Amino acid sequence: MPAMTTQYTLSRRAQALTSSAIREILKVTERPEVISFAGGLPSPATFPVERMREATEKVLRDAPQAALQYGPTEGFTPLREWIAARLSHGGAVVPASRVLITTGSQQGLDLLGKVLIDEGSKVLVETPSYLGALQAFSLFAPQFASLPSDEQGIVTDGLDAEQLAGARFLYCLPNFQNPTGRRMPLERRKALVALASAAGVPLVEDDPYGELSYGGEALPSLLSMNPDGVIYMGSFSKVLAPGLRLGYVVAPEPVFGKMVQAKQAADLHTPSFSQRIVYEAVQDGFLDAHIPSIRTLYGHQCERMLAALEREFPKQVTWNRPDGGMFIWVDLPEGVDSGALLAKAIERNVAFVPGAPFYAVDPKKNTLRLSFVTVPGEKIDAGVKILGELLKAEIAALPAAA
Repeated sequence: MPAMTTQYTLSRRAQALTSSAIREILKVTERPEVISFAGGLPSPATFPVERMREATEKVLRDAPQAALQYGPTEGFTPLREWIAARLSHGGAVVPASRVLITTGSQQGLDLLGKVLIDEGSKVLVETPSYLGALQAFSLFAPQFASLPSDEQGIVTDGLDAEQLAGARFLYCLPNFQNPTGRRMPLERRKALVALASAAGVPLVEDDPYGELSYGGEALPSLLSMNPDGVIYMGSFSKVLAPGLRLGYVVAPEPVFGKMVQAKQAADLHTPSFSQRIVYEAVQDGFLDAHIPSIRTLYGHQCERMLAALEREFPKQVTWNRPDGGMFIWVDLPEGVDSGALLAKAIERNVAFVPGAPFYAVDPKKNTLRLSFVTVPGEKIDAGVKILGELLKAEIAALPAAA
């Protein structure tokens, strides 16, 4: 009997898939000796373990059958109402009927791609932009257009209708952006909302880090400035725990209805159990007491890394000074390839994320992202010292003309 063979023909979409650069790097960082500035992981020290245990026990005591049963695709109604109330400020009223609970905010990105992008669709992004969003949207083969950006986000001066025309949406992270840590100031927010509205282009406001201002100061959301022109994305990953895989999207009709249909086809609904646990944990004001401790920890961690960079990095290297979030963005001299630098750093048990994958077009290889929130202070000092030594050697090896 001849050997039987089965042939699997992958779709063009599957053939175009690539692995996340960060996820591949994280495989290396599993080694305990590696000092990792790579992953955008919240600090486990911030996880409210006892609070979550109490909430879990209460859910299983008071509503076990409902918590373990299928639920509505839109999400657990009391949690949707809580999110809507929390977002209803600054003159904006967010109805719970526009809140969709997702399995992490990454699912929200995937659903947005499914309902808003056709092959070749124009999608506007910052320079650089969140790698997870670029990866999610790329699955649907858009035509990315990168908007000029600086240390305060998208440059709105000179941004005109022609650049915005025909775009399915403009994706941005106004608060402590991943990867750069920058925050868009109020005047730019107003200008961006006005420009997008005039051009008829929806804004997608991704806001997982908005609560993480080290000083606690908040700026108005884009959603609050134009509720019908903004799709807002939030997450419990950075303020409770990422293992819950709980995010949410606020979207106007008809986008909301189509996202619900797309989610029905994807996973029916986000787990009822985790939704009820999170609601039980947050519904009495717990987050307002918990988040300040996260801000304090991250602010101290950031200052520790900034001091180490000042002490150890050569003068030809520059970086931002974030006032919130989890990341520092580093610019290297022209000719220094952060991908090649990473290989040498890993040999010395230090990891970071090269900057090139964060660019939708025209990647800059002389950039990198450092995350500081999960690394103890003494290891921040040791890891930055090693990177400084490697950078000095790389810069010394550049041609004299550079």
